[in-house]
Amino acid sequence: MAKKQKNAPKEVDGVFFLKLVLYGLIGSLWLKISNGQSLYIPLPLGLAVGLLFASHEHFRIDRKIEYAVLVVAMLVGMVAPFGLYVAL
Repeated sequence: MAKKQKNAPKEVDGVFFLKLVLYGLIGSLWLKISNGQSLYIPLPLGLAVGLLFASHEHFRIDRKIEYAVLVVAMLVGMVAPFGLYVAL
């Protein structure tokens, strides 16, 4: 009896590259809360949202690469001067 092979959906290279760029942008976002003087609380909001997206993704082929891109983007976003700033 011949076994049937399951055809896994394949992802185009351009779509994979676009996802990596989007994970890089999302992962670099931080929520930085400050009272204007001494209190400064940084929260990696983009990392949390990116992990949520990566865990619910339809194509689960390269999840480790997506996690690595999110972590590197989080570290870059920590020192970069962009993100959401909230002054209390």
